[in-house]
Amino acid sequence: MMRTSMKQTNKTQELLSAWEDTYKKGQLTLWIFLALKDGKKYVDEIREFVQEQSEETMSCESQSLYRNLRKYQHVGVVDFETREGNKGPDRKYYYLTDVGSELLETFIKRNINLFFNDRIQKLIK
Repeated sequence: MMRTSMKQTNKTQELLSAWEDTYKKGQLTLWIFLALKDGKKYVDEIREFVQEQSEETMSCESQSLYRNLRKYQHVGVVDFETREGNKGPDRKYYYLTDVGSELLETFIKRNINLFFNDRIQKLIK
């Protein structure tokens, strides 16, 4: 009986890990947009915001952030302004465009707010 319980625990952990990996990949855009909704940020600040605000459940490499930010800029939802860096090269401070802000707001209304209705809250708890 103990052996079955251990196998089940291992299987649960394996499935949970796979589910969380998929879930986190989909969440990165939301976290980046939330970071930029909070104000203009350069890449390291975005990375720190994501880690801190997700209570360390999300992390992202700078290269991944740059790749995503370029993609978002290409479709017009993110842009940047250049500011003088601290004793170094100029930094790109990213921000949401009006279209990006509208996109985030609509996404939250359609996909996040539903988790706060009473029926779903009961299921979660």
